[in-house]
This record gives sequence, structure tokens and C-alpha cells, in this order.
Amino acid sequence: MARLILYSILIAGLLQGCSGGLFSVFKPDVQQGNALNEDQVEQLQEGMTPRQVRFLLGEPVLRDPFQGDRRWDYVYYLKPGDGPAERRRLTVFFEQGQVSRISDTGGHQ
Repeated sequence: MARLILYSILIAGLLQGCSGGLFSVFKPDVQQGNALNEDQVEQLQEGMTPRQVRFLLGEPVLRDPFQGDRRWDYVYYLKPGDGPAERRRLTVFFEQGQVSRISDTGGHQ
């Protein structure tokens, strides 16, 4: 009887140690879109050409089919397995081949 209790405790301890919790489920991080850091966004300024913006931030995730090359959207989403989601949308507007306006909804939501 003592061996049965000892083995039960040993098996339960091994299962607990291997899984991080006997009944816990692993939740992977979900990352989508363009990862934008603050240094990149701070370097972005009005008057830049589309080529300079593409070099700085990369290809936009979304291009509005109705706006053509006048609006680029950089969307980022990160959902850590055990934390709140982070969303960011940076929209760059072009007029006459240069950045005319920048809209940023950065930060945690």
C-alpha cells in the first residue's frame, strides 16, 4: 500500500513537472503583420518617397484597391499565449509621390 502511494505521488510529480501544470494547455504566441518598432516609426516623416518608406518599414500588409498608391496600411497584431493582445495600425498617405500624412494607432489595446 505504501508503494502504491509512493508511485502515485512520483507519477503525479513527474506529470506536473513536464507539463507546467497537470491540466494546463500550451498557448503559442500569435504574431501577424509588420512588426514595427518605435525607431522606425520616428524616422518616418512627411515628404518621404514611397521607395524610402518601403525601405524603412517594408512592404505594406494592406494596399487599398480604391486608393491605389495613395494609402499604405501597416498592421501588426501580437497575442501572447498568456497575456493581452497588442494591436497597431500605421497608415501612410501619399500625395504627388510623397508622404502627406501619417496616422498611428500604436500601443496596447
